[in-house]
Amino acid sequence: MIPYSFTVTSHFLITLGLSFSIFIGITIVGFQRNGLHFLSFLLPAGVPLPLAPFLVLLELISYCFRALSLGIRLFANMMAGHSLVKILSGFAWTMLCMNGLLYFIGDLGPLFIVLALTGLELGVAILQAYVFTILICIYLNDAINLH
Repeated sequence: MIPYSFTVTSHFLITLGLSFSIFIGITIVGFQRNGLHFLSFLLPAGVPLPLAPFLVLLELISYCFRALSLGIRLFANMMAGHSLVKILSGFAWTMLCMNGLLYFIGDLGPLFIVLALTGLELGVAILQAYVFTILICIYLNDAINLH
């Protein structure tokens, strides 16, 4: 939120790399704590034997998409806020550069909207950091304490 600074989380590969590295780390921790019993995470208790292969595949896909969803959620929310502020800032700047008192008075509205959206974007960034951290903690708890 510093002017003219670079926001790392507004790039898809950065957020995806962060989420996949955490995913790999959580998987390693799960195998270190539980050994091969960690794979029982993929098969819930009490499942009928004919459904087991289908359910293992479904749970494996679900487990792998956790990392993808973490990265996409963080990227999409950061990028949406940046795009909205950039568009409205360009609009406010265009109105400011026009000649005339009416345009200057009319520019105060978009300027205040940009300031409000900057505060909103800061709130979204804090909330996304919180959600990212909570989901990582939930995934780590699932890996350490199986079912």
